[in-house]
Amino acid sequence: MISKDALFLLSLFPYLAFLWFLTRSKQAPHLALIGFYCTLLFVGITIPAGIYTKIVYGTALSNVDWLHGIAESFLTVSNSLIVLGFRQAIAQQRRMIRT
Repeated sequence: MISKDALFLLSLFPYLAFLWFLTRSKQAPHLALIGFYCTLLFVGITIPAGIYTKIVYGTALSNVDWLHGIAESFLTVSNSLIVLGFRQAIAQQRRMIRT
């Protein structure tokens, strides 16, 4: 059976491929693309934070509210950028159709 850590590591490769193709396509709204990259930043922040909580507090990141909240705020920012990017693109497309 594959461990959850190995599965997590393996899941990064499809996401990196997704980012590569999305960036290369030049069809994604710029702000949304930044949001997708920030999701990768969220992962990069969450991993060390999880290691820190395991070493210092002897528990999982989800059990240390203040640190978990900080890490999750990066995910909130990432998701917000994605939504705002696509919202902006939809609004721009609607303006183009009206004119």
